[in-house]
Amino acid sequence: MEKHTHKDCIQALKPVQDTLDVINGKWKLQIIISLNAGNKRFTEIERSIPKLTSKVLAKELKELEQNNLVERVVKDTYPVSIEYLPTEHTKTLFPVVESLKHWGENHRKHIFGAPTKVEKNE
Repeated sequence: MEKHTHKDCIQALKPVQDTLDVINGKWKLQIIISLNAGNKRFTEIERSIPKLTSKVLAKELKELEQNNLVERVVKDTYPVSIEYLPTEHTKTLFPVVESLKHWGENHRKHIFGAPTKVEKNE
């Protein structure tokens, strides 16, 4: 086995850290999953994620928008309506989210011996 240098380690860790900086936190991936499920309106997203407050959702959506993962679309209707849509860039995260889902399922099996039933309001 070849030993890697400190520089090699930093080069490997930097992109991972960049990724974590963008999707970090309790809510961002959950919001992305909600958007992917078709929830577009603020209230739809909020209702789809238990314990997420309006204030935190607004902050997280703004950060996701700054990172080109969410597009905020203002509809010229009366009253004005706003939709949040995943961008093409967001779709590049879907395989990562799917891998995390599978890892989590396997981890639960490994730790608990069998998959646990997911409660509706968990």
